[in-house]
Amino acid sequence: MDLFEKQARATGYKLIAGVDEAGRGPLAGPVVAAAVIFRELPLNLGIKDSKALSPKKRIELAPEIFARALAVGVGIVWQDEIDEVNIHHASLKAMAKAIGGLIEKGVAPDFALVDGRFVIPSLDIPQKAVVAGDSLSVSIAAASIIAKTTRDHIMKVYDAIYPEYNFARNKGYGTEVHMAAIFRYGRSPVHRKTFACGRRDECRAGL
Repeated sequence: MDLFEKQARATGYKLIAGVDEAGRGPLAGPVVAAAVIFRELPLNLGIKDSKALSPKKRIELAPEIFARALAVGVGIVWQDEIDEVNIHHASLKAMAKAIGGLIEKGVAPDFALVDGRFVIPSLDIPQKAVVAGDSLSVSIAAASIIAKTTRDHIMKVYDAIYPEYNFARNKGYGTEVHMAAIFRYGRSPVHRKTFACGRRDECRAGL
């Protein structure tokens, strides 16, 4: 899980940030990214694939990641801006903000491992895009966990404000119950207005 980190260090880089996001696909809520730089390698956090972890396990691991990291940065792009710029650009912006969070803490990375097929255009340091990075890089996996737990917390807050949509359970994803609620009540202020909900497009039908 630390092969990419070791390769970067062998090339001379010292502060290697793993970057990932959560929330590309939901119909509501923000996209959240995190960036993590660990103090030392190798690490054994018991992570093989962050997507395969239960929410409970991610919550358990998050404090350990903060404790063992040199720095953690979080970036959030809210639903209104997602509608303005599209989810792809919003995800990249959230990742850039997460790197900015590291810099604000006085820890500027000199290399970034970015989950997915794209690097961050606005980031002026060497980067490597890693497809399925959250199952191949411990730094990316840790960033994935922080991004997911942060976003889950936001959706639980939204659930308290808009209980009819059951955000605490579905996290804004288009479950059958969630789509039925949209069809009945219409969109809430935290729904992404540019996202359709399927063949019948319950989002638009509920307006």
